[in-house]
Amino acid sequence: QLLIAQISDTHILPPTSDQPAASLRADCLRRCVADINRQRPDAVIFTGDTVQHGSPDEYALLRELLAPLEGPLYLVPGNRDSKEALQAAFSDHPYLAGCSDFLHYAVEGHSVRLVAIDSTLAGERKGRFCARRQAWLDSVLAAQPDRPTLLFIHHPPFDVGDHYVGGYRRPEEADALANIAGRHPQVIGLLCGHVHWPVEVRWAGTEARIMPSVAVDVRKGIDETEAGGRPIYLLHRLLGETGIVSESRMVDNQTAADGGQ
Repeated sequence: QLLIAQISDTHILPPTSDQPAASLRADCLRRCVADINRQRPDAVIFTGDTVQHGSPDEYALLRELLAPLEGPLYLVPGNRDSKEALQAAFSDHPYLAGCSDFLHYAVEGHSVRLVAIDSTLAGERKGRFCARRQAWLDSVLAAQPDRPTLLFIHHPPFDVGDHYVGGYRRPEEADALANIAGRHPQVIGLLCGHVHWPVEVRWAGTEARIMPSVAVDVRKGIDETEAGGRPIYLLHRLLGETGIVSESRMVDNQTAADGGQ
C-alpha cells in the first residue's frame, strides 16, 4: 500500500502583491503542508497551476512554502506555470533535470509507478497532448506492463458537466490519451487538477479524479457552510492492482495554527 498526498491549483501570487488573495493562498498551502506532514505520505504530487503568473518571485515564495514537506515532492506544470521558471526554482529535483520541451517523467522508486504527463503549451490555456507526448507515454507504459501505474496531469482529458467542456484544444488529443491508457491495463488511475471541482469518474477503464483547488477563493463544488474556508487536499491509498481509495482531507483549525508558526 502506498500513500500519496495530492495538492493542486494553489495559484500563489507574488509576496509583494497587495491583493487580499495573496496572503490567503499562501496560508492555504502552508496549512496543507503542515497537515500533510502529519499524515506521513510516501510522496506528494502537485498537479499544476502552482502560481498565478509564472514569475520568479512567485516561484521563490512557492519554494519557501513547500520547503517544510518531509516526503518527496513531484511537480507537473499547469497552464499558469512557466516551465522554465518552475525548473529553475526546483533545479535540485532530479526528475525535472532531464526534461526539455515537456516536463513529464516516470518515478520508479515506489511500489506503484508514478507517471507525470505535461499537458501544457506556452500561451495556451487548454490542454495539449501532441503526437510526441503520445509516443512518449505509450513507450513508457509499454516498458513496464506488469507494474501498477498511476498517472497524473493538470488538464482532465474528459468533460465535466457544463463547467468544463472541450478542455483540450484538439479533442482528438484527449481521445488519444484515453486510448493509450486503455491499452495498458496496469494503469490504476489518473489524478488531475485545473477544474477546481472535486470530481470522480470512470475513464479509460480506470478511475479518474479531479481535486478542488487548494486556493479556497477560487475553488468550486465545495459546501462552504461545512468547509468554513478551510483548505482541502487529497490523500490517495494505492492498493496495487485493486485501485485507489481517496480521501478529501479538510485542514482543521489546530493544524492551521501550527502551520502559521
